[in-house]
Amino acid sequence: MTTIGMAAAYAMLVWWFTTGIILFLDGLPQRTFPWSMAGATALLALAAYMLRTSAGDLSPSGAFTAFSCAIMVWGWLEMSFLMGFITGPRKQACRDKCGGAAHFLHATQAIIYNELATLCAAVLIYAATAGSPNRVAFWTYLVLWSMRLSAKLNLFFGVPNTGDQFLPPHLLYLKSFFSKRRMNFLFPISITASTIAAVVLVQKCFAVEDPFQVTAYALVASLLMLAILEHWFMVLPLPTEKLWAWGMRNTGATPRLDPSRIVIKAP
Repeated sequence: MTTIGMAAAYAMLVWWFTTGIILFLDGLPQRTFPWSMAGATALLALAAYMLRTSAGDLSPSGAFTAFSCAIMVWGWLEMSFLMGFITGPRKQACRDKCGGAAHFLHATQAIIYNELATLCAAVLIYAATAGSPNRVAFWTYLVLWSMRLSAKLNLFFGVPNTGDQFLPPHLLYLKSFFSKRRMNFLFPISITASTIAAVVLVQKCFAVEDPFQVTAYALVASLLMLAILEHWFMVLPLPTEKLWAWGMRNTGATPRLDPSRIVIKAP
């Protein structure tokens, strides 16, 4: 029980702190973005090294290390998008009457380079851990990727809270791809499927006895539950703005949660 609690607390701390850091850095003047990305790239290189060395580590610390590596890779991808380095070929908003397949194509064009980078990272993490006993990094990354994709699709199809006020000036054109609706067909499916997966992972936490497996299941389950919580932020009028007020102080904006971010969020 102590192991599960420690893993859950660590996942929550990482989710809260990394999101706040990226909000803070994204709120700085654009001239600072290359320096921020340079620091993130150094962490990316460290994550790549630690990912390989931890792949054979079946201790609880090995699970924590692998989890942290996936978060660092994800953070680099999120920063590259939010700071405008890796987005897509489309840099303008859709016209008001744009809809249907054309609108979906335009939305895809606006983010496709980052999505391809995310896919490449998934392949590299899979390859780095394939055949190794410690696959925590890959499963962590898979949760982040699948839940962010779900969040983006829900934003496209329509939710009450789009979080578009978090978009920096150079990404304001993305607002045209968000829709405000009370509900869309995908949201119940997203919540149901992810909740079932979370329940299975929690059950696994209590079904195994090996400390590594308990830690691994607890970390991934906690992250998934936080991602589910962020999905609920899209539809419920909760006072989430205080969670990262410290990260928004340099923007001059009223801090409210952007629901398209998972752990380290993406619009």
